[in-house]
Formats: sequence, C-alpha cells, structure tokens
Amino acid sequence: QVQLVESGGGLVQPGGSLRLSCAASRSIFTINNMGWYRQAPGKERELVAFITSGGSTNYADSVKGRFTISTDNAKNTVYLQMNNLKPEDTAVYYCNAIVVGTGRSWGKGTLVTVSS
Repeated sequence: QVQLVESGGGLVQPGGSLRLSCAASRSIFTINNMGWYRQAPGKERELVAFITSGGSTNYADSVKGRFTISTDNAKNTVYLQMNNLKPEDTAVYYCNAIVVGTGRSWGKGTLVTVSS
C-alpha cells in the first residue's frame, strides 16, 4: 500500500486556477500509475487524469486543454494544475496510485469548489 496525502483544494471563482498536490509515501519510480479522480455530490467517482511511470498521460475529455498532470520525482509528488475552472469542476478530488502486484491506494481527498 501507498500512503497518499492531497492538498491544494479550496474555493475559486470560475475561470480561476488551482494546483493540487499529492505526496506519496514511497518513491513514485516504484508506482506504476498515479492519477486524480473526482466525485461531485450525487455522482459517481470519475477519472480526471493519470500519468504512468513512463510519463504517458491521459485526461478525461471534460478537462483536456485545461488540466495538466505532472510529477516531481524528487518530492514523490504528483500535481494537478487546473486552469479555467468551471462550476462543474466542483468535487472532492482524490489521488490514486497503482502498484502492480500490490493494488490500488487512495488519498482522503481534497475539496475543490468553483463558485462566484
């Protein structure tokens, strides 16, 4: 299991930006896939973006061109830069890590609220 701690959520106006951080308890070189999911009130949890250990990325259609996932290997941290935020981006954002042979780990989440 990987311990994950998210930070960076908060209240932002439409069109604004936030950067979420997720600190992992082990070297992210040893993690096969790290990603961000979100869950809005009354909705199912959905994938926002992920990045593989090889650096490949993938994004939900709803965030393409606005969100960017990246890593800082020295800090064992994955980031989600969110620009041009919309009210429909309001959700609890969860960090996720997958290690082949070990399984999937989740953080406790950080709340992002986009409202004027």
